[in-house]
Amino acid sequence: MGTIKLVTLSGNLGARSRTRALIDAVADGIGAHSALQRTDIVIGDLAPELGALTDPATLPPRVAAAIQAITSADLLVVGTPVYKGSYTGLFKHLIDFIDPNALVGVPVVLTATGGSPRHALVIEHQLRPLFGFFQAHTVPTGVFAQDSDFTDYRLTNPAIAARVAQAAEEAALVTALGRAAKARTAAAVAA
Repeated sequence: MGTIKLVTLSGNLGARSRTRALIDAVADGIGAHSALQRTDIVIGDLAPELGALTDPATLPPRVAAAIQAITSADLLVVGTPVYKGSYTGLFKHLIDFIDPNALVGVPVVLTATGGSPRHALVIEHQLRPLFGFFQAHTVPTGVFAQDSDFTDYRLTNPAIAARVAQAAEEAALVTALGRAAKARTAAAVAA
């Protein structure tokens, strides 16, 4: 199947993050199924350049590189901490600079973290519609984890770990199917 170009996008602002740990768990799970070339994007790292950005024609180099990585990925794993029932503002601000046609057909694993179960629906009510707009293929299993599911920024809840494994397996399968379909289309066009 070849190496998958995996890009992770974490909406966290701080250096240590449960969101980052959850994304890492999903990426590691995908790596158990496929060889990966991995690029990690953390919104907090881009905050100084991204926060004041209003003109897509003047993207700072690091923001432009992040968008290029996202739009050229074979597979995305995205995650955000939940603030007031939604993804972080800078996460959405970065997404706003992506061309509406740039993610068509790209598989995406959706993850989120929050302080209480009240935030669990952010995956279905915020993230899935956002990536649906881009016509990306979100995998069926999204993964939400609460603060209590971690110990020292490591995922320790076995039920959440099982969802991580399921989402990772789905992502590897969807990516393989997408690559097979592209290969068949290219062969048909060449014939």
